[in-house]
Amino acid sequence: MESAPRTDHPEKHGQRNPTLAEFVIVCLCAEWCGVCREYREGFAALARQFPEAGFHWLDIEEHADNLGDIDVENFPTLLIKRRNLVLFYGIMLPTPSHLKRTLEAFLEQSSEESEEYAFSSVDRHGWQDDPDLRHLDAACLGRLCPQD
Repeated sequence: MESAPRTDHPEKHGQRNPTLAEFVIVCLCAEWCGVCREYREGFAALARQFPEAGFHWLDIEEHADNLGDIDVENFPTLLIKRRNLVLFYGIMLPTPSHLKRTLEAFLEQSSEESEEYAFSSVDRHGWQDDPDLRHLDAACLGRLCPQD
């Protein structure tokens, strides 16, 4: 994911970044999972660093009826969306700095670059067509789980 470097980083100057409001970041987890429990505080700390974005901690067992055919094979599984575009869906090392760098890279993209990226591979294209991933939007997540 390459994009032209940008010099306009309002969040680095103490100003809010309105683009963050376009993002939803979901950690699909399970209460019984020790890795998830250890990762949760770091995930919550990132939510505090990026308050305009929607960070959600979604227990896949508690909300199994709302997840459709979403298959979580390992933890943590993360979903990152910009508006209705799925930019990332998969396993990520349980190190908050990895998620932070990923989110910062997506913030570097214009809306047009994000759309191009979302359709730039067979897997990503498939995510856009997956009704269960599309269903997990800010409104749905607001009802299912609290924002961290």
